[in-house]
Amino acid sequence: MQQYVTLKIDNARVKAVKGASVLDAAMASGLCIPHLCYVPVLKASGACRLCIVEVVDNGRTKITASCTLNAEDGMVIYSNTERIRKLRKNIAELLVAQAPNSRAVQDIAVRCGVKEVRYPFRNDNCIQCGRCVSYCTEYSKANSLGFVGRGKNRHVEYPLGFRRDLCKKCGFCTEYCPMSVTPCGGPMKAGEGRLCGNCDSQIAAMEHFSGICVRCELGKGFKCVRQTYV
Repeated sequence: MQQYVTLKIDNARVKAVKGASVLDAAMASGLCIPHLCYVPVLKASGACRLCIVEVVDNGRTKITASCTLNAEDGMVIYSNTERIRKLRKNIAELLVAQAPNSRAVQDIAVRCGVKEVRYPFRNDNCIQCGRCVSYCTEYSKANSLGFVGRGKNRHVEYPLGFRRDLCKKCGFCTEYCPMSVTPCGGPMKAGEGRLCGNCDSQIAAMEHFSGICVRCELGKGFKCVRQTYV
């Protein structure tokens, strides 16, 4: 028999299955916490940090990723404070500067209120969210992909530099990659990186319903989870 816990997210009382993450609990209740690296069938890694929330504990608050935070009875969570919005907006701005050729990242930037990008555009082809590695390791059980190197040299690669025979060639590593869907206007050449911003109208209602999923089209092309935004 399933057990449940009750917590508060942005002053809304939320009931969640014991063991579920705060992000899962929020999504199940129609509360929108932007996220990118999270995939329902995979273990959460907290890599992108977009789903950060404030947790109230004994009158003090701490910031943590909601995808790796277990929902507990009586927990008090704030996902849409001014502090969180500012931090999340900066994370989204850094991501779109790093990889403007991802519609997933461009949509995240719009969803988080990015209007301009203060950082140099890099046009990288990977944001190291780990979706492909996690799927290959946890779900496909092929272990054909992994992270190689450290720091600025860290990247996704076949172990030892070649594709293993265990690779199922299923294509899900590409399917789950945020770089697999290019912006609506097409790929941007090196030196032409920019904030697209064409989907601003999709979230106009957010001004009136802050923090609530407005069922916009953002993220639809890259596996938007249920009815909330990835």
